[in-house]
Amino acid sequence: MGYEGYRRSKQPIFDNFDDNIEYFKKQLGVGESFDSIHLDLHYAGRDMGMFLIDGFAKDDIIHYLMKLLADLEPEQLGTEPLMNLVRTYLPYMEVNTEDDLNKSVFWVLSGGSALVVDGIDKIIIIDARTYPARSPSEPDLERVSRGARDGFVETSVFNTALTRRRVRDPSLRMEYMSIGRRSQTDIVVSYIKDIADPSTVKQIKSSLKNIDTDGLPMGEKTLEEFLCGRSWNPYPTVRYTERPDTAAIHLYEGHVLVIVDGSPSVMITPATFWHHVEHAEEYRQRPVTGAYFRMVRFFAIFMSIFLTPLWLLFVENQHLLPAWLSFLGPKESIVIPLLVQLLIAELGMDMLRMATIHTPTSMGTALGLVSAIIIGEMAVQVGFFTREVIIYVAIVAIGTYATPSYEFALANRLYRLVLLLATAAFGLIGFVAGITLWILALARLKSFNVPYLWPLIPFSYRSMRGILVRAPLPLKNRRPTALHPQDPDR
Repeated sequence: MGYEGYRRSKQPIFDNFDDNIEYFKKQLGVGESFDSIHLDLHYAGRDMGMFLIDGFAKDDIIHYLMKLLADLEPEQLGTEPLMNLVRTYLPYMEVNTEDDLNKSVFWVLSGGSALVVDGIDKIIIIDARTYPARSPSEPDLERVSRGARDGFVETSVFNTALTRRRVRDPSLRMEYMSIGRRSQTDIVVSYIKDIADPSTVKQIKSSLKNIDTDGLPMGEKTLEEFLCGRSWNPYPTVRYTERPDTAAIHLYEGHVLVIVDGSPSVMITPATFWHHVEHAEEYRQRPVTGAYFRMVRFFAIFMSIFLTPLWLLFVENQHLLPAWLSFLGPKESIVIPLLVQLLIAELGMDMLRMATIHTPTSMGTALGLVSAIIIGEMAVQVGFFTREVIIYVAIVAIGTYATPSYEFALANRLYRLVLLLATAAFGLIGFVAGITLWILALARLKSFNVPYLWPLIPFSYRSMRGILVRAPLPLKNRRPTALHPQDPDR
């Protein structure tokens, strides 16, 4: 049987004990893979076989259960050996039975242990598994000055536990499924049943079930491309978080989380434009302070998008400059056109970003000093760049790093380059047309039937006010209407 058939069809238990053992050996590659373990056992007068993956099974639990089985006498199993084993002589909280050999093999590959017993027409699954995992630590991309220091890890069971620790709601649901014919990646869909919109939950679950691929090599990023379509629009329609408290906030609002095993990032759906510009730090401060930080963040983000195209527009069209901005523009002679300087600087920032990722942490500071002081200063002195280009590109870089969502910041960078080229080619018309097309593209975009620019387009005064100004939490007594929550009051 091919691997595709193995994943898709049911294989009933064979009547012959040896046939079942051979099937497990073949599918798990016992003898070929060093970590596929087969234990040939004989307890209570019956031949038994246990299959497990070394490194996944909890050795102490398996050893304890084997000691209990070794003390069994044939008469203790009686006329119903399966029920006696499961209910009495295998005292472990996660023991079940399976009548499908293919599903049993999947359980073993997922970390469980399969016990095959001669004379019993079902496979006993002992879910005594453990995964290599690091301890929860504060995420690098979502640090806060005050608050919890734990973050999601690469094990989905740990992530669901971190979420339940903050959402002790009996209607919180954690629905499990596996995706990928070969990888069989564990996926958990999490939502609060009496808050989340049932149609959104159904759409997300249906989209996940319709994914037909052999594996998810990049985890949540591969999953996102299947969920959100193969759109060339760079703006993300889902949000990622590595903070359990941020995930809990969105659950209470009516969002649906998608947790992928092997990834420390949890996917939040639906997600609009404004979800990508909010940060937990704003809610870790007093409302007035948080509102100030939010205004500064919005200003930094919009500066990162429009500053360099706007500066280029004013410099190349001096008649558009008001008198109080007459100082703008290079005073020295220009050898290299300003557009070329800006593009080179943008590419240089991207090269620096990539170099920083591949540079050991101990050498990161030295790389920054070399790039900023030596290369930047020398480039200005030899006339390769004007000083204003360096200043504005630096401000843009700060605005980019002030953007909470990494994917959103990268999308803004790509749009800035397009707007820069349009402004250089067509002047004021190109600048205005570029912004108009940008707004129209975002207005047409939807995240699971939620308009991407909501509550700006379509406009909702109450919701838009709550986005622009960080209001005190006691006043935020309504859930976002665009999510169609079943319980709109908080």
